[in-house]
Amino acid sequence: MLETVFPLLFESHVHTPLCKHAIGEPEEYCYHAIKKGLRGIIFTCHAPLPNGWSAEVRMANDEFPAYVAMVERARAAFAGKLEVYLGLESDFMPGLEPWLEHLHGRARLHHVLGSVHYQMAFYRERFFTGDVFSYQKTYYEHLALAAESGLFDTLSHPDLVKNERPSEWHFPRIRDAVTRALDRIAATGVAMELNTSGLFKAIPEMNPNPEQLRLMRDRGIPVVLGADAHRPERVADGYVAALGLLRDAGYEEVSFFVNRQRQTLSLEDALRSLR
Repeated sequence: MLETVFPLLFESHVHTPLCKHAIGEPEEYCYHAIKKGLRGIIFTCHAPLPNGWSAEVRMANDEFPAYVAMVERARAAFAGKLEVYLGLESDFMPGLEPWLEHLHGRARLHHVLGSVHYQMAFYRERFFTGDVFSYQKTYYEHLALAAESGLFDTLSHPDLVKNERPSEWHFPRIRDAVTRALDRIAATGVAMELNTSGLFKAIPEMNPNPEQLRLMRDRGIPVVLGADAHRPERVADGYVAALGLLRDAGYEEVSFFVNRQRQTLSLEDALRSLR
């Protein structure tokens, strides 16, 4: 008799058309989540920023209620078939804390991703001086500050800056700055993401790279999986390979958040429940 395997794992990083660079309605993402054997999906679309910063790649501030309603619509449509929750991917830089604290209080959120998007104009004009190595170190400093802010559950794609100028990314050179940041992040208890969409970026590997993943494991930093899906068929894309990377780095568990509380699964159970 075949063992019945119940869905266990969540997709924890998914977007909606409100970010202006994703396609597909939330219900389409939910359908693919069921198809992949997931227990649930948490929408984490790009949060609005003050002053209209990077408005071309995120929802507007006055669209936030529409975002909440959009996710609620999908939750109702899939009740009893899939757990559907509301989250956010919020950009961090020093000085944004009051804006983010207010934003995160506008709705009941289940998972808040903190992102440092080095490529955004509002960020670059403040922190990029032309020295790429300095920019890489600033990125990791800001990841640590994001964790220490208490605003986030998980830090997303946490070596994204390696794609700034791939020819100038040398992990041994940046390793000391990374380890200092990870020590600070570990002290906060904030999780970090293994983001499978890195396979489609300038340096085609998941974010973070295996070296950083091992450093995270050495410090006991929990890991959440996210496909960073901007189209429905990418929900849970690469999860089997990602679970293998976690195992190779020494992890035995993978995490996800519901109601901003971290929950864990063994890698074996997570893998067995996927389709």
